[in-house]
Amino acid sequence: MKIAVVVASESAKPSAFTVFRGVERGVRTAAALGYDGIELAVRGGSEFEYEYIDRTLRRHDIGISAISTGQVFADSKLWLSARDDAIRKAAVSEFVGIIDMASSLGCIVNIGRARGFVEEGDAAGETEGDAAGETVKRFCESMGAIAPYAEAKGVTLVLEPVNRYETNFINSVSEGAALIETLRAAGIGNLKLMPDFFHMNIEDASMEESLRSHKDLIGYIHAADSNRRAPGWGHLDFSSLAGVINEIGYDKWISLEILPLPDPESAAKQAITYLRCFYPS
Repeated sequence: MKIAVVVASESAKPSAFTVFRGVERGVRTAAALGYDGIELAVRGGSEFEYEYIDRTLRRHDIGISAISTGQVFADSKLWLSARDDAIRKAAVSEFVGIIDMASSLGCIVNIGRARGFVEEGDAAGETEGDAAGETVKRFCESMGAIAPYAEAKGVTLVLEPVNRYETNFINSVSEGAALIETLRAAGIGNLKLMPDFFHMNIEDASMEESLRSHKDLIGYIHAADSNRRAPGWGHLDFSSLAGVINEIGYDKWISLEILPLPDPESAAKQAITYLRCFYPS
């Protein structure tokens, strides 16, 4: 199992979920603490030069697990299911640039909050949790543009369910799986599922059963404790979760998207030390 920690630019706003601000600092500290890689949080496809990221990673002999896109929504105010055509097209354009960078760096791309939300007046699905309605139709339209492009570039996209307090569109792992099946039915593939322990603790009746039920779709995992602090500083049963992850044969990346408390270095050290109890390097 490879373990990563989230890194963003020094100018990332408080709304950005990242442990380290500043790529050089984040990469250097992650490598010193024994992480296998970083997850790079970006606000758009042109925020970083590929050569700079690649050079920094190589200098510290560390990898990159994913590019995450929450800031595209929170900072740039763009999302893939927007009713406004201009916003939706601009979001697609940003994702094309992000996919280009991911292709050069050899990593996946996360779609979390940047998928958007059910806007006021949108039609909902006929049943609770049904992946239907105007929002998902617009999301499918955007995915019809970026998913084939990503596949041609060798980049896998991962869909992250996000809890109800942050969005009203795809909260639970089962809802994420249903949306992926809807996309597949429309001929849109190249999308995997990205469970996040923090969100699952709020939305999923059994985190373990959600992981088991959708094991074939899981392409990436975010880890945080129940309070979004480092694992071991909340009340989640990581021993049980690790047992299920081993049981289902997941052996890709686990990335730490945690609050940088009491400070980034202490949080990152606690997280890697605690997880290495279950996943030795």
